[in-house]
Amino acid sequence: MTAAMLDEVDYDYAVSVAERAINHMSQHRIPPTPENFRVWTSYAQGVPADLKRTIDILIGNKRTFDSRTNQELAATFATASASEIAGASQQLSSVVDAARDFLSAAIADNRSQIRSIGDVAGAAQGGADPKTLVESLVKELGKAAARAADLEQSFAASSRELDTIRDSLQKAEEHSRTDMLTGLPNRRALDEFLRLAQTAAMEKGTPLGLLLIDVDHFKRFNDDFGHNVGDQVLKLLGGVLKDRVRDNDLAARYGGEELIAVLPAADMDTCVVVAERIRKAIAECKITRRVS
Repeated sequence: MTAAMLDEVDYDYAVSVAERAINHMSQHRIPPTPENFRVWTSYAQGVPADLKRTIDILIGNKRTFDSRTNQELAATFATASASEIAGASQQLSSVVDAARDFLSAAIADNRSQIRSIGDVAGAAQGGADPKTLVESLVKELGKAAARAADLEQSFAASSRELDTIRDSLQKAEEHSRTDMLTGLPNRRALDEFLRLAQTAAMEKGTPLGLLLIDVDHFKRFNDDFGHNVGDQVLKLLGGVLKDRVRDNDLAARYGGEELIAVLPAADMDTCVVVAERIRKAIAECKITRRVS
């Protein structure tokens, strides 16, 4: 298939995706803004799977795609920026380039070795001294063994470096999802968990509970006792909240002095019980200001 034919296929595919997206948007009376068009072209392609699943559930529940719903879809399923993708690629490029260069050199050496062994074979047919031929052959085989060992060591080193990069990326991902003060999941992690919990609740027809903790007069507390003590209060509250919810729940920092808990499959009565348990635990907490 020629490049021109490939371009034509890509063009036709893009047109078909755009047409399907526009048809969906027209059917549900969605304004053709760039943000909405991006969401619905992704839906037309079926990626990401979570987006298609969410929209299918909304359609099945006969939800109206008003401006708020459209904004939430656009914000929730925003794709990773090109800079983020380029950053990850750049971290791997040096390892890939080194492995490629070493492999290219090994291939060139192997070709040279094949020629050398061919010369030995030709000399054998020409009646050369057997002892000299054996020594030449052993020498070439020794070079091959050394080259194979070097290649194995190089790829083992590359594998270790890739493991290090992978671990660094995992730690960076964890840090990007964790509130550094309280150690709880941050707003980004909360949004992702809440999106999946909402989708599951809509699919199964189960309730979804939310608890919000807002520390009253927190600014005055900071002014009277200092921000260091205020930070200790938030850490304490975060620990209490995390310890008083289930393993499949999520306790997170919503922002400022606000903490939140997401309780999948928890109805109002269950939320009241959990909230009261948390309130009592907080009431029993004490903080000692050692300097005073």
